[in-house]
Amino acid sequence: MTNKDKDLANENAPKKDIDELSGVETTGHEWDGLKELNNPLPRWWLWVLYVSIIWSVWYFVVYPAWPTLDGATKGTSGYTQYKELKSSQAEIEARKAAYMDKFEKSDFETIMNDEALYNFAQAGGASAFKDNCATCHGTGGQGLDGYPNLNDDDWLWGGSLSDIYYTINYGIRHDNIDSRTSLMPAFGKEGTLTRDEINQTVDYVLALADKHGADVTEMPGHVIYQQHCASCHGEEGKGERAFGAPNLTDAIWLYGKKRGDIYKTIFSSRNGVMPAWNTRLDPQTVRQLAIYVHQLGGGEEEE
Repeated sequence: MTNKDKDLANENAPKKDIDELSGVETTGHEWDGLKELNNPLPRWWLWVLYVSIIWSVWYFVVYPAWPTLDGATKGTSGYTQYKELKSSQAEIEARKAAYMDKFEKSDFETIMNDEALYNFAQAGGASAFKDNCATCHGTGGQGLDGYPNLNDDDWLWGGSLSDIYYTINYGIRHDNIDSRTSLMPAFGKEGTLTRDEINQTVDYVLALADKHGADVTEMPGHVIYQQHCASCHGEEGKGERAFGAPNLTDAIWLYGKKRGDIYKTIFSSRNGVMPAWNTRLDPQTVRQLAIYVHQLGGGEEEE
């Protein structure tokens, strides 16, 4: 080809349109004065795309992926999430069994002094607590109206590990012979006290919890209290755990500390029920629960 022919070919070739601002060649497409720049994707991006396509084809072959009328393709590996879950559960159960065997053969004192067993009991107790106890006592054991707060050290039936274990095991006012049982009279409903006498007793009980109050022995409700309440709550109102009778001199009130709350308690009585968990949970879970609850509020040392 002569130089003349080359010049003629160049003249006939389409001219490149270069964008003035970016200096990039355009594709020749234009919309409302906007030109499309010819910026091809970088090669590394294209290689990533190609590898991803190849990988996806491999994945579709090896793993369940394509939907079918009866579920999905099985994949050459035979993998399913059910198999993975079963394998994980088997591993957990194997680890649990290794500790449980030792846990069953150990008493509370041994468990409390063995860090591994103690942590095992805490984990099991926390799980059981959320499944069985949190409905009444709250997820953190903070208690609800009429249900004790397990985070403090105010224990109606005793806060030692053995006390807590017994309470969980046999319940409170539950339908079994070993259950913890006490019964506060309904002084108003049963006609034991008049409304005026109940009001005087309420005044006296409120004064017991008032550390800066006057001499309570001079109050009209003092005599009524000593005659009808002291046998369970104690002459000074400190409570008696043998009867599950609360301390009336502190700031912890299970059913409310307002005047109306206390009046209702004396007039109608309060006798909550806690299930006996030995009929619902296995013995080792009950022991784990006892250890977990014991540490919530610090509990008390064993005697």
